[in-house]
Amino acid sequence: MDLRAALTAHRLVAIVRGDDPEAALRTVLTLADEGVGLIEVSLTGRDALSVIERAREALGPDRPLGAGTVLTADDARAARDAGADFAVTPALGEGVTAAHALGLPVLAGVMTPTEIVTARGQGATGLKVFPAAQAGGPAYLRALRGPFPHELLVPVGGVDEAAARAYLAAGATAVGVGSPLIGDAADGGGHSALRERARAFLAAVREATA
Repeated sequence: MDLRAALTAHRLVAIVRGDDPEAALRTVLTLADEGVGLIEVSLTGRDALSVIERAREALGPDRPLGAGTVLTADDARAARDAGADFAVTPALGEGVTAAHALGLPVLAGVMTPTEIVTARGQGATGLKVFPAAQAGGPAYLRALRGPFPHELLVPVGGVDEAAARAYLAAGATAVGVGSPLIGDAADGGGHSALRERARAFLAAVREATA
């Protein structure tokens, strides 16, 4: 897949991590039904690879689906074999280089300018600025835009609806959102509230893009 084009077009990555595989699968499908174009399933969730496999079967081959928390070469291979289109890592290292070697575009976890330069060398397509809130929030991301005007910067960590607007206004390519969007849906919670949150985040992204 063209991760660069997808991040630029959709500007929102939903991060699904849960202890209930059935609920996590329903969460992925609900988000897709609401129009969330980029979804990642974290490998730290229970039976995450099975969730990815079943989501891929349900969504078909053309809907982007990622694997998150890819740390090792084994993680990268398993994610690819399960049907993931892209990999997301919390940091630099083997997960990035292995996924890249396997042909998976990578959203690589970084925090500092040095790590951004290193990520380039490891083949990352985009940069997950993580944990964004602790790194300095929208002001820090805006500062990174100076020396790195062409990088795909995706803040993740503590991004609620208001923060999503602020990061996008500060120059983020997209935002990655976990619990403020997912809530308890991937652990068996209600999905009507999930749909409401998805619509609110999508509206925030559209407003920031307009």
